[in-house]
Order: sequence, then C-alpha cells, then structure tokens
Amino acid sequence: MASVQIVAAKSGWAAEFEAIAAHLRTVLATTAVRIDHVGSTSVEGLAAKDVIDIQVTVAGESALQIACELLLRARYVVDTDGCDHIVPGEPDDPDLWRKGFASERPGERRSNIHLRIDGRPNQVYALLFRDYLREHPTTAEAYAQFKARAAVLLPEDSATYAELKDPVCDLVYLAARVWARDTGWRPGTSARA
Repeated sequence: MASVQIVAAKSGWAAEFEAIAAHLRTVLATTAVRIDHVGSTSVEGLAAKDVIDIQVTVAGESALQIACELLLRARYVVDTDGCDHIVPGEPDDPDLWRKGFASERPGERRSNIHLRIDGRPNQVYALLFRDYLREHPTTAEAYAQFKARAAVLLPEDSATYAELKDPVCDLVYLAARVWARDTGWRPGTSARA
C-alpha cells in the first residue's frame, strides 16, 4: 500500500499541472473536450498529497475508450474500468460514475489522471468541488485539517484514507451544490479553471 503524506501547498503545482496537461493535449488531441487541474493541488494554499490530479473530459463512451488507448500507447499506466463512489442524493446508476484512470509514465511527476464523460455527475463533482474550495478558504482549511489528521491515523493505508475522505468530500460537495444553484455556477465558469 502507498503511504499517505500531506504536505504544505507548493507554489509550483499549477506550473506542474500545465506541463503535464500540455503533454496530455498532444497525446489526446481532439479526444479531450477539456483538461482541468482538480483536487487539492488545484486550490491555492491547500495542503495536499504531492500528487497532481487532472481531469480529462471526453464526449462519450467511445471517446473514453479511445483516450485510454492513446494514453496506454504513450506509456501511461491505465485502468479502463474505474468507478467513482456514488454520492448521496445523486443518481445511483453506476454507469454514470464510471471513469478511466491513468497515472504518470515511468520516471515522471506523480499524477492521477481521471478520464470522465462530459456532464456526468462525477465529471461535474470534480470541478464544483474545486471551485467551491477556491471560493471558500475557511472550508478549504477545515478540509486540510481533516486530511492531515486522517493521514496521521492512516499513514500507511492510502485505500482506507481515501474511503474515509469520501464522505467528507461529499459534505463539501453537497454544500457546493447549494452554492452552485444560488450563484449560477456552471462547469468551466470559474475564473481560475
């Protein structure tokens, strides 16, 4: 099992995302609808695991398969049969939460590349979660404190850490849904996408 270590925010995370995204754009070409920096490293000042999370949005099932194949050919480590957890109050059809997943090529910067279909709940979740934390620094700080404490409790168990973190993320997301409704937020409307 991978270890869990939360580090202070690093100013270079945005530039590291840009470098990885540039390569992904080359590999995926028009298969990707958009490529976004998501997760904790995308929120300025938020402590996180030192892994760049990226969401590649594709138009549909066939594009998801093509994107996974292209990444595999480019020597990324790819899992074509991933699935995000289902959030309470969201559609419970597991197909809507399906995703591809890739990690960096051997010897490159640690990254998690989530391939999700445009408009599906899991694709919107990642963007809304990120944008909400960017606009609510107090919530981001509380989330950082939770992650740091969970990492201390589970330093050698990344799978259990992730399972423990999911319902906490869902609580943030459920508040973010209300915020999105009240502000008219839509995916891609953040000034810092």
